[in-house]
Amino acid sequence: MPGTLTLPDGFPRRVKAIASDLDRTLIGEDYELHERTAAAIAAARAAGIHFVVVTGRMFRSVRPYLESAGIDDLVVCYQGAVVADPVSGRFLSHVAIPLDLAREAIAAVEREGFSLNCYVDDNLYVAAMTPEAQSYAEHQRIPLEAVGNLLEWLTSPPTKLVAIGDPKELDGLAERLREQFGGRLYISKSLPFFLELASPEVSKGAGLGFAAEQLGFSAAETVAFGDGENDFELLDWAGYSVAVANAHAGVLARADFVCPPVQEEGVAQVIEAMLAH
Repeated sequence: MPGTLTLPDGFPRRVKAIASDLDRTLIGEDYELHERTAAAIAAARAAGIHFVVVTGRMFRSVRPYLESAGIDDLVVCYQGAVVADPVSGRFLSHVAIPLDLAREAIAAVEREGFSLNCYVDDNLYVAAMTPEAQSYAEHQRIPLEAVGNLLEWLTSPPTKLVAIGDPKELDGLAERLREQFGGRLYISKSLPFFLELASPEVSKGAGLGFAAEQLGFSAAETVAFGDGENDFELLDWAGYSVAVANAHAGVLARADFVCPPVQEEGVAQVIEAMLAH
C-alpha cells in the first residue's frame, strides 16, 4: 500500500462522522467499491465514526454498496429527498415533488426534447425505452419500466426527475429551467450528463442535516467528501470539506482540502491518514 497521505494542519482531530458522495468520489467509472476504500470505511466505523453515504442515486441502487461495505448508518439518497435505514429499508424522511409542479417540469423538459426519468416509490419509469434510459438503468444497475405518456401516467408525487443528455445541452436546459421555475425546483447536475430536478427543499446538505439529528452528530464534527455540482450543499454543511482531485471546479474552489482522485481511492487515503493522526 502507498505511503500515508499528509493531512493539512487545519484538518479536524475529532471527527464523529464522515459523509461522502458515491459516484466519482467513493467509486469510479467501473462502479466498483474497491478493497482499499471498503477497508478504510470499515476501519472508520470500528473507530466509532459514523459513515453516511450521501448520493443522488435512488435507494435501491445504492443499497448493494452499503451492504457490501457493511454500512448500517442512515443513507441520504435522491439528492437529499430521502433519508433511509439501509437495514430495514424504511424511509425516515421523504420530500417528493408536488404533483402539479412535477407535471409542469415534465412538460417543460419534454418540450425541449430531452429524455426524462421519473422516480416513484423507489422505482424508475420512462416514457419509452431509449438508449439514454437503458444506459442510465445499466449505470444504476436497476430495472426500469416504460409507461408511455408520463403526464397521463403520473398520479403520485415523484421523488425526483432526471433529464439525460449532452452535458453542454443540459447546461442550457438548466439555465432555462431556472428562469422558468425560479426557486420552485431544486436543479443541479449529479454527473455531467444527468440534470436532477427535485423539491426546492431538497439538497444533500438538508438530507445530511436530518441524518445527523437522527444519529447524534453535528456539522462541526463532520468531514464531507464530494466531486459534483450537487455536492455544493453537502460540503457547505459539513465542518470540514474535502474534494477529490477529479472534482468539478466549483467543488475544488470551496473545499478545505483536495485529496487524490477517485482513481487513486483518495477518500480511503484521507481516512487512513485521519485514523493515523
